[in-house]
Amino acid sequence: MTIQQTFDLAMREHRSGRLNVAEQLYRQILAEQPEHADAMHFLGVIAHQSGQMDAAINLMRRAIALNPCLASARCNLGNALKDQGRLDEAIAAYRQAIALDANHAESHNNLGNALNDGGQLDAAIAEYRRAIALRPDYAQAYSNLGASLHSKGQPDEAIAASRQAIALQPDYVEAHCNLGAALYSAARVDEAIAAYQHAIVLRPNSVEAYSNLGAALCSERRLDEGIAAYRKAIALRPEFAEAHHNLALALLLIGRFEEGWREYEWRWRWKGFSTPQRLCSQPVWDGSPLAGRTILVHAEQGFGDTIQFARYLPLVAGRGERVILECPPQLIRLIQRVVGVDPSSVIGRSALDNSSLPPFDVHAPLMSLPLLLGLPEPKGLPQPPYICVEQNLREAWRQRLGNNNRLKVGLAWECAPEKPSDRKRSIALRELSPLLQSGADIYSLQLGEASTQNWPGSGLIDPTGHIADFLDTAGLVSQLDLVICVDTAVAHLAGAMGKPVWVMVPYSPDWRWQLDREDSAWYPSLRVFRQLRTGEWTEAIARVAKTLRWKIKRADDTPM
Repeated sequence: MTIQQTFDLAMREHRSGRLNVAEQLYRQILAEQPEHADAMHFLGVIAHQSGQMDAAINLMRRAIALNPCLASARCNLGNALKDQGRLDEAIAAYRQAIALDANHAESHNNLGNALNDGGQLDAAIAEYRRAIALRPDYAQAYSNLGASLHSKGQPDEAIAASRQAIALQPDYVEAHCNLGAALYSAARVDEAIAAYQHAIVLRPNSVEAYSNLGAALCSERRLDEGIAAYRKAIALRPEFAEAHHNLALALLLIGRFEEGWREYEWRWRWKGFSTPQRLCSQPVWDGSPLAGRTILVHAEQGFGDTIQFARYLPLVAGRGERVILECPPQLIRLIQRVVGVDPSSVIGRSALDNSSLPPFDVHAPLMSLPLLLGLPEPKGLPQPPYICVEQNLREAWRQRLGNNNRLKVGLAWECAPEKPSDRKRSIALRELSPLLQSGADIYSLQLGEASTQNWPGSGLIDPTGHIADFLDTAGLVSQLDLVICVDTAVAHLAGAMGKPVWVMVPYSPDWRWQLDREDSAWYPSLRVFRQLRTGEWTEAIARVAKTLRWKIKRADDTPM
C-alpha cells in the first residue's frame, strides 16, 4: 500500500470515528515520511478530539512549519487554542487561515466564534454572514449567527437565523436551544419552552436544554416544573454550576431558604456570574468560631444586595470579632451608618487588588453570611430601621424640599439598562404619568441616563443634583412620606430605613420578593405591587395610582 493509499484509508477511518485506527495509520505514515504535513495535521486533530490540547497545538504547529500554506491546519490550530481559552492566538490563527484561503467558510465561522467569546459581537456577526455567503447551507453558521444576534439584543433576527439553521438541519440540537433563547428574550415564552422540549427529544441528555427549560418554566411561575428541569440538568452533569445557581434562585423564591443558600454557593463556579470571585491567600471563612480573628466581608453584585445584607454584619461583629466590609465607594458613607457597624471598618472596593487591604485572617462574601451564620431565613434578623441618617443631613434636605402640606413621594423607575434581567424590571417614566398627575409632590430619585426621561411640564421635581452617593439619597428619602419605585436599590434603601415604600415587580420577580404576597419578609414597611402578566405594567401602575390617590385623600381628610 502506498503512502497516499494509507493516508486515504486513515482519513476514512477518521471520518468514521475510529480514532485509534486512524491514529495508528497517521503514525505509520510519519514513520515512513516524517515531513508528511497532512498526516501531522490530522494527528493533531485526533489529539484535540481526545482532549490532549497541548499535544494537538504542538502537532498542528509542526504541520504548519512543514507546509505554511495549509489553511485547514491553521483553522484547526485556532480551534485548539480557543478551547484552551487563548482567544487572541486563536483569532490570529483563523485570520492567517483566511489570508491563505479567503473562501474557507469554516475559518470564517470559527473566527466568528472566537470573536463572539471575546465580546466582539458585531465582528462575529460579520464573520458568520461571510461564512453563510460562501456556504448557504451552513447550518452551524446560521445557528451561531442566531446566538450572537440574541446576545446583541436583536431577538427577531436571532429567531430567523435559528429557524434557518433548523430548516437546514432539523436535528440540530444547539440551533433549537438558540431558538429557545431568542424566543425567551422576545417574551414568547411558550414557544421557547417548546423549543427546549424539542431539543430534549432530540438529545435527552442535553444539560443546556434542561437548564434553559428550567429558566423558561420558572419565568412563567411554573416553579415545580422548573426546579425539576434544573435537577435533571444537575443529575446529568453534577458540576453544572449555572443550573445549581438557577436552582438556588428558584428555591429562594419559594421560601426554601436553607437548601437555596447551599445551592447559591455554586455562583462562584458559574462563568456568567456578575461578580468576580475574591481570591485571597487567607482562607475563606467556613462559619466556625472566629476566636478573635479579623474577617473581611466583601460586597457582591448590586447596590441593593449590599444594603439588604448589611444587616448581617452586626451579627458577625456581635461574636466579638472585628469585621471589615469592602464595598463600592458609592455605599461607604451609607454602610458606615448601619446600626452596629464600626464606621472605620468600612472600606472601598479595591478592584480586586489585595495589596491595599488592611490585615485580616479570613474572608467571606456578604451574601454567604446567611449560610455561614446558620440564619437562612429573614425572620429573627435585625429589623429595619437599621440605617439611620444624622440630624444635620435630614435638616439640609428638609430645607431643600420646603414645608408645604402636600404628600412628598420619591420615584425611581429604571434599573441598569445593560442587563436583560434589569430591563424587565424597569418602566419608562412616561408610563408613570398617572402617578405624576396624582396631586402629590413627586421627587425624582433616579440617577444616570434614565433621569433624562423627565420632560418639561411633567410635574416631576428633580433634586438629584445634590446627590453624590447613597447617603445623600438617604437624606432625601428621610424627608419623604413615601417612596414608589421598581425593583432597584432605592427599594432596599427605603426599606432599610423603615420608610414606607411601594415596589412594582415583574410577574416573575426577583427571589427576595417571593410569590403572591403584598408584604415583604425583609422590610416590614414595604408593599409589593405585582404584574399580573409578563411584561404588562399598565394594570399594576393603575393600582399604584389608585392607592396613591386614596392615600392623598386620606391625608387631606386628616385634621391638622
